[in-house]
This record gives sequence, C-alpha cells and structure tokens, in this order.
Amino acid sequence: MRVAIAHDYLTQRGGAERVTVELSKAFPEAKIYTALYSPDRTYDDFRDRTVVTSIMNHVPAVRADPRLAFPLLPYAWRSLGVLDADIVICSTSGWSHAIRTTGSKIVYCHNPARWLYQPDAYFSTAPRLQKLIMRRSLGPLKRWDRAAMGSGDRFVANSRNVAERMSATYGRDATVIHPPRGLDPTAERDPLPGLAPGFYLTISRTRGYKRSKVISEAFKGTTRVLVQVGGERPETPNVVHLSGVTDAELRWLYANSRALVAVGDEDFGLTPVEAYAFGTPAVVLAAGGYLETSHDVSTVLVPQASASALSQGIERLEASRWDKEAIISHAAKWSPDVFRQQIRALVEDMIAGAAK
Repeated sequence: MRVAIAHDYLTQRGGAERVTVELSKAFPEAKIYTALYSPDRTYDDFRDRTVVTSIMNHVPAVRADPRLAFPLLPYAWRSLGVLDADIVICSTSGWSHAIRTTGSKIVYCHNPARWLYQPDAYFSTAPRLQKLIMRRSLGPLKRWDRAAMGSGDRFVANSRNVAERMSATYGRDATVIHPPRGLDPTAERDPLPGLAPGFYLTISRTRGYKRSKVISEAFKGTTRVLVQVGGERPETPNVVHLSGVTDAELRWLYANSRALVAVGDEDFGLTPVEAYAFGTPAVVLAAGGYLETSHDVSTVLVPQASASALSQGIERLEASRWDKEAIISHAAKWSPDVFRQQIRALVEDMIAGAAK
C-alpha cells in the first residue's frame, strides 16, 4: 500500500501541522508533499521525513509569509505533478486537496479556506494592498477551490462544526475524526525563568479571529498574570508575551498554569485538549469546536468573546474545585494513538473497497 501525505504549507507550528506530524507517524514511509517548507519554523519531526516542495519554495519572502502568494499558490500545487500513490491523505485548509494523483484521495479538512470564505477575519492584520488583491481574486479562487475539493474520494472533517461548513460550502458529507493532541504530557519539561506557577495561559498565532487582544483586556487592572504565547504583543503590564517557545517549555507552561484561556473562532480548538492532558482546566468560548471537547470536569464556558464575559468566567473557575485526574481522563479520547487507529482504519477500508 503506497500512501502519500499532502499538507498546505509547513512554515509554522500550529494544530494542522500537528495533525500532519501524526499522519506521518501513522504512515512513516509516506512522503510529504507541501507548497512551502521552512524547517526552522515548524516541527522538528519533519526533518526525519522526505518532504517534497513546490516551485514556490524557492521564494524566501513567500516562505516567511505564505499570505503574500495566496492568489498564486493553486499553481504551486500544479508544479508537483501527478503522484503515483494508492492513497493520498490531504491535510487541508486551503490548497493541498488540489494535488493530483493516480490513486484515491482522502481529504482531511481543518476548515474550508478562511482566506476565501472568511477573508475579513483572516486578513485583518494584512497590508491594505494585499487585502485589495485578495478581494479581486476571490471569485476565481473559490471556483478553483470547489473544483479541487470535487477531486476527493473520501472526506473527513476535524469536528462536527467543520463537517457542517463542508456540507454548506461544498455539498460534501464528511466523517468526523478529531485531531490528536500534539504534546506528550509525560515528556521532558523545561521551566521558564522568572515565571511562578499559577499564571493563566493563552496560545495563538497572529490572526484576528484568535482574539488575543480580548483575552489580554480581561486581565487589565487585575493582579492575575497571563502568559501569552504568540499572537499580537499586548500592552497590559501583567501580560507576559513569549515567542519561540520549545515543546519542552510549552509542556511546562501547560502543567504549571492555573488554566488555559481561549476565545477564538476555532474550527476545533487544539489548545484546550492539550491543556486537559496535563490536568489543567480551561476557560473557553461556548462556540465552534470548543463545544465538542468541553466537559463539566474540565471547562468553564463563556457566552461571548468579550473581556467582561471572560472575566466572569475566570471568577467562576476560581470559585470551583478541579479534579486533575478527572481532567486527564477526559483528555484520553484525543490521544495520538486513537487518532492513528482511526486514520489507519479509514485507509484500510478504502483499500478493501477498491479491491472488491
């Protein structure tokens, strides 16, 4: 059985890239095809794999910020040619489902492309000229995207939330397989100097829909400390901004935080699931993918993404008692082993169906 893996671009350390890491562990002999690859900016796991890149990878500025080339990235996938594989698993939120193959294609969708269907949120921090170019490109790119999605044979969504969007956007029914947590809670932990346990933690990239500003605003004027990994640099004095955090440091942060805070517009929402694996509760928005992973033993839900609602949620968390072992038990359903078993079963089912 010849399996290949395709992923949009490997230039960051995010939830979708974590999924691709686990796909490569489920099928360690599979080559990974991607438009762009920056080894120093994504997970080290890919260094041990064969990664094949498009012609666009030769442009350093695009590797640094893929948004600069969004209208052109569809053509990057054409440059990869036609893959000779029995099964290609496409980890996609924008492009990789366009890859061509002689075999069958499984489309694992993290979300219909935000840059096409939710552009105002995705490009909120982009330069004005780039926003203008994207608006004028949306029509043709949406037609390309829907045609590329039509080349899939089986469709998987990372949440019920995304499955509903796929049905509305593409008219495709999708099986739901939740992503796995990416961090091993039993592995080494490196403390960060100057941080005392008991802080609150939030983790995000610099995207408007992550709402990191709302979170820092909720801590303004309080004595609580918020550690913000990634996102826009806050102006609130009691918010500690970190970047370039290693996995070992991130494990320490999860294990020593009072709670994780997340109120983004998330398709699935990986950070609460990772926090639960360390026995750490979370305060999250009662919307999107968070609703599929929250539980009374682990989570405080807030009704809206506002500083006042978040402040009230934190007060409820402080007034509650949390059972660390119960939270860890809740997190077990998102272990990497469970994810790999589900993906392998799907591939084996496709191979068996093709043999009939």
